[in-house]
Amino acid sequence: MNTTLTILYILTSVWAIGAIIYHGRRPSRSISWVMLIIIFPFLGVLLYYLFGMNRRKFKFFNNREFERKKNYNYSLKSLDQPHWVNFDSEPRKKKLNDLIKKSSGTKATDGNKVTVLQDGGETFNTLFKAMEEAKKFIHLQYYILEHGDLLDKMIDLFKRKISEGVEIRIIYDSLGSYHLRGRPRKHFQDIGVKIYPIMPIRIKNLLFSLNFRNHRKIVVIDNEVAFTGGVNISDKYIKGRNELGKWKDIHVKLEGPIVNDLHLVFLKDYYFASRDDEFNIDDYLVEQEPKGTATTQVVAGGPDSKHPTILQQYLGMMNEAEHSIYIANPYFVPGEAFLQNLKIRALQGVEISLLVPEKSDSKMAKYAMFSQFEELLEVGVKIYLRNDFSHSKIMIVDEDLTSIGSGNFDVRSFELNYETNILIYDEAITKEVLEEYKLQCERANLLHLEDFKNRTFVQRFLEGLFKFFRPLL
Repeated sequence: MNTTLTILYILTSVWAIGAIIYHGRRPSRSISWVMLIIIFPFLGVLLYYLFGMNRRKFKFFNNREFERKKNYNYSLKSLDQPHWVNFDSEPRKKKLNDLIKKSSGTKATDGNKVTVLQDGGETFNTLFKAMEEAKKFIHLQYYILEHGDLLDKMIDLFKRKISEGVEIRIIYDSLGSYHLRGRPRKHFQDIGVKIYPIMPIRIKNLLFSLNFRNHRKIVVIDNEVAFTGGVNISDKYIKGRNELGKWKDIHVKLEGPIVNDLHLVFLKDYYFASRDDEFNIDDYLVEQEPKGTATTQVVAGGPDSKHPTILQQYLGMMNEAEHSIYIANPYFVPGEAFLQNLKIRALQGVEISLLVPEKSDSKMAKYAMFSQFEELLEVGVKIYLRNDFSHSKIMIVDEDLTSIGSGNFDVRSFELNYETNILIYDEAITKEVLEEYKLQCERANLLHLEDFKNRTFVQRFLEGLFKFFRPLL
């Protein structure tokens, strides 16, 4: 390295490390970034600038566009809300509900019908049937809209529904659905679909928006039915691909008062993405009649939220557990604070199990995840390795609380992505989800501490290497 490069390396590294010290909130994450900067000259600084800076303190989350989104809140006060629940006689649920109200701004509602869709095939059969029955509008929001049979089928359906007078609106993440840009997007527009990317990747905002993605999956049809969960529009959920085979995932179909709360998340994002000042949210929210007996709550958060809502939801559920905590996730890299809390609950005698796929679509995420297993096994956490690839994001507590949604257990979902979960306060639905969870655990391989300690040197080395990349995951 010549003198000029040496000076440039020192200056950029000093700037980056100074920014980490000044703006860093968690020592463990700050240390990881410092190590990356030292180990990878220039690349480490670039990665920190793109993915590590705390944008909450910078112009990006104070600019006019984000103020528009914040100002477009709608409290639903103009609608009759007899279905809000306070849980005055159930202290555990009351504390959790109050936490989500303050963190996410949403309240638990009763009178809902929840249909659990256990895989992609069941999800798409139910979703397409509901879209076929649409009379007024179909609103969709996805992280990934991927070319393939499912997307072709959706386009054909949209052509027919638009000819029947049905409005179709789509918003999508500009990075997750990067291949939708250009001609494919224009094809949607040509048939009459109103379609917009969220935070489009452009040179002028690349360094400020690349790291913040909209990871939500939401469909609302005619104010009658809504869908959310972890499933994207991709053929990998219905066809086997490479060594991972057919992806498994869980989704929910919702009916009742909860539809308004989930629809509101879409409507605010649509308003933000479309920049349509004439778009009137009041036209798309209506009084909702009870459709079932389940109590549910929308949990929505993002990088411009005041609090790390998804993290607080998961920690809140964990802290209210009296007997058991069951987690399923493909990217379980939650950070030191979450791990310590999980270990404390295990040491207090709470039964804890973790269900993860043995194979992964991300080697970096896999080895970073496995690097945590030894310390969890030592305190009695049961870890099950699935032979297939499951993309589900589930947390089950005490057989009466269930969370299903888009939020992973990692830094991205906790701080950097827009996510939406559904928190279900219902024993019958929780029992249904739990039965499938335990069935998958029976089919999976239970990891034993002594066997795991004997893993190869190469695996240990890769775990040690990729755990430094946790801030990027």
